[in-house]
Amino acid sequence: MSASSTTGGRESLSPWSLEGLRLRLDSPVAAYYILLGASTLLVTFGLVMVLSASSVTSYQESGSSYTVFRTQAMYAAIGLVVAVIASRVSVPWWKRLALPAFFAALVLQLLVFSPLGNSVKGNRNWLAVGGFSMQPSELGKVALVLVGALVLTRKRKLLAHMGHALVPFVPMAAGLMALVLLGHDLGTVLVLLTIAAGILFVAGLRVRVFVVPAVIAAIGVLILVKTSDNRMGRVDAWLGTCADQGRPECYQKVHGLYALADGGWWGLGIGESREKWDWLPEAHNDFIFAIIGEELGLPGTLIVVGLYAALAFAAYRIITRSSDFFVRLATAGIMVWIVTQAMINIGSVTGLLPIIGVPLPLVSAGGSAMVTTMLALGMLVSFARHDPACRAALEARPSLIRRSLAVLPLRKENS
Repeated sequence: MSASSTTGGRESLSPWSLEGLRLRLDSPVAAYYILLGASTLLVTFGLVMVLSASSVTSYQESGSSYTVFRTQAMYAAIGLVVAVIASRVSVPWWKRLALPAFFAALVLQLLVFSPLGNSVKGNRNWLAVGGFSMQPSELGKVALVLVGALVLTRKRKLLAHMGHALVPFVPMAAGLMALVLLGHDLGTVLVLLTIAAGILFVAGLRVRVFVVPAVIAAIGVLILVKTSDNRMGRVDAWLGTCADQGRPECYQKVHGLYALADGGWWGLGIGESREKWDWLPEAHNDFIFAIIGEELGLPGTLIVVGLYAALAFAAYRIITRSSDFFVRLATAGIMVWIVTQAMINIGSVTGLLPIIGVPLPLVSAGGSAMVTTMLALGMLVSFARHDPACRAALEARPSLIRRSLAVLPLRKENS
């Protein structure tokens, strides 16, 4: 069958042809629908895998295989409400919210060092009130994106001068990172660092400007690693030089690779993981990608990677199509955040990177990360709708209710 056909004197392209696909991706609503589709699939897929990966340990700890899943589903529902609200917030309102959000994130991060703060596995990066807990650094990611986009947009005409380009955004970002680092959460600091760098790069700073800061950051990370037994243990596990194979870092890395090896090409089948039976630590959290590989094999892992690539493509489309400098910078920050965090997590699980301890966005169990990531994606949907061509196309299409009502008279006549 040919890729095109002629109907009524007009040539129509098959939607499955390369040219048809190109035209669809070039549509003004492409970014909007890709964001909705990829986000929905990642959240749904994540809930299924959290249920599978946590069922055994959840039963051991609470007597029910669904405890962790129910909690994650609750946070996904909250995140959905937050994302829908965020998608309806206009760009001017995002600009107004930037500074309050940043200072709120600083205050919450400071509260971590108060009696409300709580330590989890050596990281003092949590707030706990009664039965509720949250990770303020996750909100800090959203706040850093907004304040960076706002500050650099206001100083757009002065960005050719290095001092104006770096001040006050870099000191503000450094202050937030310092508070997170005081809680010993180096993984989140690395994500925050890449967010700031991504926003500055899209703002127009030349690559050579990043060389010296990158060298300083690398030296700082090296010092932080060398002065921490826990971090050095993770590096030893990564290099395969663990003297004590019973160390948690070495044990986790080995069993993560076992899970991927057991899955092979096609996987053992959904729910059939062996490593989740109290062998692989954090199977439903930081190492859920290993369970995906074990149960769904290479196709499952490639689908996950492909969905993150789709989110990155949609964000890139927004950046290239938008005429609003704030929208371009904020979109870049969110894109770098999600893609970098996914790369760090997948790299840690597959052995390409040391175990850094960041969750897989939208897939790993974790309430704070789920809600804030969905908030960020709701913001991207808002930006996509902000595009005049996208808005016009969406308004021109009748809603599902209108289409249904339009069909009713026809059904009555036929009956």
